[in-house]
Amino acid sequence: MIEKTLRTTQGKILVKIPTALSEITLGQLMEMQEKHYLNDLDAISILSGIPMDELYTVRNIDDFQYFGESVLSISHQIKHLYYSNTIPRKVNFALGRRTVSVNVSHNLSVEPAGAFMAARDIIADEINETIKIYGEDSWKEHFHPSLKSCSQVLAHYFFCRATGKKYNEYEAEEFTAEIKRLRVTEALPIAKHFFTCYPNLLKQKLSFLQRLHQYWRKKQVSRRLKNSSTSTQ
Repeated sequence: MIEKTLRTTQGKILVKIPTALSEITLGQLMEMQEKHYLNDLDAISILSGIPMDELYTVRNIDDFQYFGESVLSISHQIKHLYYSNTIPRKVNFALGRRTVSVNVSHNLSVEPAGAFMAARDIIADEINETIKIYGEDSWKEHFHPSLKSCSQVLAHYFFCRATGKKYNEYEAEEFTAEIKRLRVTEALPIAKHFFTCYPNLLKQKLSFLQRLHQYWRKKQVSRRLKNSSTSTQ
């Protein structure tokens, strides 16, 4: 962390921002990604947790230059993080008054069936959106799932493991709030695993539906043939 006390029109405020990705949460990174135009003051506000209205009261705008190098360093670290394949062994959740540790590295299957189907649909939707823009031949080269979809997939993956509850799609979606509190260095590599290893889920989904559709067509044809044979007789 890097910190500095800044003079404001009302007194003073202590501004602290992280200098390493391990100090940043997925929620903070999501908030930065959602900004159409992210300037240094936006980044300082998100990383420090201090509302913009309070930062606007700082007397000397040059005081913010103290944090400039740290913000730039973090942006470079984020770029490299997208290429990281280091999956954490454990992830901790602070649920109420207790801390729950979930083993990750040796258990990367999405379970139960409801969670698997929900995660598959999220990934399929992201792939379809990329295909619409870049086409089926080159979508993989431009595939960068949004942090929002990453958090949703992780919510379905972790919900039962962290809470010990029976799977419920709506409660799993609400668990996204807990996922946003994970360190970005924990969350992104796990999400990347699912989005890089599971694109074939889209094909599996389509092939299953196609087989089902073919089955019903055969049944319909068989019925028509039987009816035709009966009427002929």
